[in-house]
Amino acid sequence: MFSRSRNKKSSSTVNSDMLSKQRRYDSLVRALHADIFRYAYWLCGDKHVAEDITQETFLRAWRSLESLKDDKAAKAWLITILRRENARRFERKQFNYSDVEQEHLEDVFSSSSEDQAEQHLIRRQIAKLELEYREPLLLQVIGGFSGEEIAGILDLNRNTVMTRLFRARNQLKDVIEQPKARGQSNG
Repeated sequence: MFSRSRNKKSSSTVNSDMLSKQRRYDSLVRALHADIFRYAYWLCGDKHVAEDITQETFLRAWRSLESLKDDKAAKAWLITILRRENARRFERKQFNYSDVEQEHLEDVFSSSSEDQAEQHLIRRQIAKLELEYREPLLLQVIGGFSGEEIAGILDLNRNTVMTRLFRARNQLKDVIEQPKARGQSNG
């Protein structure tokens, strides 16, 4: 009878622990899924791939949820997992893109609306930035992370991150202002 009582207690503890883990995980998904998906989409530019990467990120998060000690660090923790998942994608599969296919895709998504055209231009220019500039910029703009947090996620010095953010913004500004200057001189 004593062992039966002990089994009920340990079973009850296990159920309680699982329920607690499930609640913590559910609240993590509810709070951060949109941000994680948005960042994944910016990284890969494909909705379906972003959904897969996001799903895999949260699956890995579930498996190692006990390693997340501070819930305030959850977003940075998930972004780190997502970045690793994105890198794994390239380890598993070799992509064969041609310039013609890319140009065709860009033309299909362009819109007549000025706002959408400008957003498309900005998105294309961000995608053209070197990874060392693009990634900190996306973490700041899409992820909402501070320079210090980005430094932790990318395992870089904070000053390096701030320099890369500054250069990324300047590169974008230069590219975006060039057509306007050309249009004014022709007009």
